[in-house]
Amino acid sequence: MGSRAGHVLPGFAFLALGLWHLFNNIKLFCLRPNTFISSPWFPVSKIRHLELYFMMFSASASISMELFIGPRRHHPFDSDGTIPSNHLQNVEHSSISMAFLVYAVSAVVFDRARPRAAASEGLTILAAAAAFTQQLLLFHFILQLSIFVSLMTTLMGIALPKSFLVSLVRSSSIAFQGVWLIFLGCMLYTPSLIPKGCFIHDENSHQGVKCSTEEALHRAKSLVCIEFSWLFVINTIFVVTLYMILDRVYGENVEYSSLTSNYQREQYDEEQQHFESESTQKMSFVQMGKFDDHGDKM
Repeated sequence: MGSRAGHVLPGFAFLALGLWHLFNNIKLFCLRPNTFISSPWFPVSKIRHLELYFMMFSASASISMELFIGPRRHHPFDSDGTIPSNHLQNVEHSSISMAFLVYAVSAVVFDRARPRAAASEGLTILAAAAAFTQQLLLFHFILQLSIFVSLMTTLMGIALPKSFLVSLVRSSSIAFQGVWLIFLGCMLYTPSLIPKGCFIHDENSHQGVKCSTEEALHRAKSLVCIEFSWLFVINTIFVVTLYMILDRVYGENVEYSSLTSNYQREQYDEEQQHFESESTQKMSFVQMGKFDDHGDKM
């Protein structure tokens, strides 16, 4: 991941996954606000497990790049079978991809085996939480904030599957991870965008950014925090705007159906009242007829 492509490509994968979850969670809530239940993954009509296949492909490609394609010898080990220092970072990043690969495979297996629904959902969410935990332990601090939110909301989804806010925050945090990775890839590995007083430095076959003075380092850290805050605000505005658009598109269908059902219910109540009134009149006529017959016999 120590390159522009190593940040941008995984970033696009996280961004696509987060946007897919955002769209589906908001759409489901707009269509069924009273019976909304979130899902750890969302099926597609023609290819049910397309999302999970996408995760498998992305994770496998990442593992291949880190362990086999990227290294000069096309494997991460030294001649004596140990992991050399310049490949430790590759192994760390591939471990994250392995965790997401395990999650995607587990989700497909659980869906096809169809064990008890409650256990299947819970175990799938736990597998996703394990992947986020792996990611949290190995990435740097600022990205860890977004990963921590993804991890906590994923765990909360086990106890609160009907909470729209939990699923919304989880989806937006996954998308934000992608945005931040893309932003880092462009900022850290484009010489014209590197903060003043800093430069690209090769260390153990990995490119990184170093600063010439303590003041330049402090300035670079401050700029990163400011840019993170700006992106967070933009992400929040985007999520709110997307919700308003989808609510206008799909919420009207719910409103129309509810108005129709209310009209049908009122019509049914009127028919019932009319039927009951007619039955009461008939009963009264029958009782009067019986009373007249009894009077004649007397």
